[in-house]
Amino acid sequence: MAGQVVHFEIPADDASRASTFYSEAFGWNIMPVPGMDYTMVGTTPSGETGAPLEPGAINGGMYTRNEQFPQSPVVTVDVDDIDAALAKIESLGGSTVAPKIPVGEMGFAAYFKDTEGNVLGLWQNTPQAPAE
Repeated sequence: MAGQVVHFEIPADDASRASTFYSEAFGWNIMPVPGMDYTMVGTTPSGETGAPLEPGAINGGMYTRNEQFPQSPVVTVDVDDIDAALAKIESLGGSTVAPKIPVGEMGFAAYFKDTEGNVLGLWQNTPQAPAE
C-alpha cells in the first residue's frame, strides 16, 4: 500500500564499527550486500522476499556516509510511481535531492527534501510479472 513507511537508512563513517554497534546494542541482523557499498539491517524476522513477517515492522540499511546521499538517518516511504511522487512533492514546495535510481532488480529509490528541510526517501517496487 502506497504511503507507508517501509524502510530506514543510517549513514555511517565506519560501516564495520556501526554494524557491530547496532548488532550488539539491539540484536539487529547485519548483512553486507555483495558488490554494493550497502548493508541490509534486519530488525525483525523477514520472509523470502525480505519483507518483515510482523505487520507494521520495518527493516533498513546502512551506507557509508558520502556527499551523494543524506548525512542523517532517513525514513523511506513506499510509492506506486516515484516520478509522479517527485512531481507532486515539487508542486507542494518540496524538492528532489536525488532522482530515481534502480536498486538491483528489487525496485527504485529517490530522495527528496520536504518543506521543512528534512530529507526522506521514496521506494517503488519493481513491477512483478504476472504468474503463469
